[in-house]
Amino acid sequence: MVRLKEIAAATGVSMMTVSKALRDKSDLSAATKARIRKIATEMGYVPDISAQGFRSRKTRLFGVVLSTATNPLNARVLFALEQQAHELGYDLILAHSLNRVEREEAAIRRMISRRIDGLFLSPVYRMENVAPIYAEVARRGIPTVLLGQSAPFCRHVPAVATDDLSASAAATRYLLELGHRRIAFFAGPMNTPWAVERLEGYRRALREAGVPVVDQLVFGGGATVEEGSAAALQFIQENPGATALQCVNDLVAIGAADTLLNQGVRIPGDLSVMGFGNVMVSEYFRVPLTTVRQPKLRLGSVAMEMMTALLRGETVTNRRLAAELVVRASTAVPPSVEPEPAIPPSVAG
Repeated sequence: MVRLKEIAAATGVSMMTVSKALRDKSDLSAATKARIRKIATEMGYVPDISAQGFRSRKTRLFGVVLSTATNPLNARVLFALEQQAHELGYDLILAHSLNRVEREEAAIRRMISRRIDGLFLSPVYRMENVAPIYAEVARRGIPTVLLGQSAPFCRHVPAVATDDLSASAAATRYLLELGHRRIAFFAGPMNTPWAVERLEGYRRALREAGVPVVDQLVFGGGATVEEGSAAALQFIQENPGATALQCVNDLVAIGAADTLLNQGVRIPGDLSVMGFGNVMVSEYFRVPLTTVRQPKLRLGSVAMEMMTALLRGETVTNRRLAAELVVRASTAVPPSVEPEPAIPPSVAG
């Protein structure tokens, strides 16, 4: 390891002058600092970040806890976070919660032990109104930004998320404009705010168009390809007479569409299918998927903007980012079919 006294000897200045140059102190000329830094770099000098952190009480580390980085949305958000952190001179420590409360808590505690300067959390949603680990983070005063919607247990933490309700309603309106009136919906896990909002967006658009909300057209679709496939088999078995299928995310849509195609359903000839998220595979699926493009990179960038504002001591409020419709080959006008089945009297209005 190259020491400051070795750089001082090579540059012909004192160790104090070398230290000031490497810390960019203002009482040295720009030319002197540039010369010392150039020689230090040529000698292979690497600053001891741990020692600097001990002196300044700053580690230049951000913690990031995600459900899993293999989730296409999380992967792009993480990419944006790392880019922004790099430009700011910070490094990231990544941990996966796997959507398990106990693993999330363990990951956060490890982050705290590393004396992180800030924390980004993709929450593990739970029904309780209080989460002790979130209260501990707040008590310690660690700047924190949620990568996702707020919930009662984390309502005190500023959050950045897609405007899921508006985006889902826009997707349903698009299907209505094509002429579809019986639109099925594969819903996500109802303990997650994003899934609740996307279902409500679908229902809101139907109500605004004067189209009855039929409970029999809503299926539990989960959040994965496998769960979408299972929901599609149930959909085929129940045969609800839908001409379009709107899914809570692209993975569910792809699982459902693949199963439907394998069962002989023509997409979009017999059934239009729409996703949500615009993950990369949606564009290259067997039938390119109409979907909603979430602003993944922008979500990460805005999260970092919020974090830097918190580090400056500023007040930060929740941010919702707009999404946009991406029309591809999986949707079309409805096929010519027999008259629509009568709406059962028990449907929701």
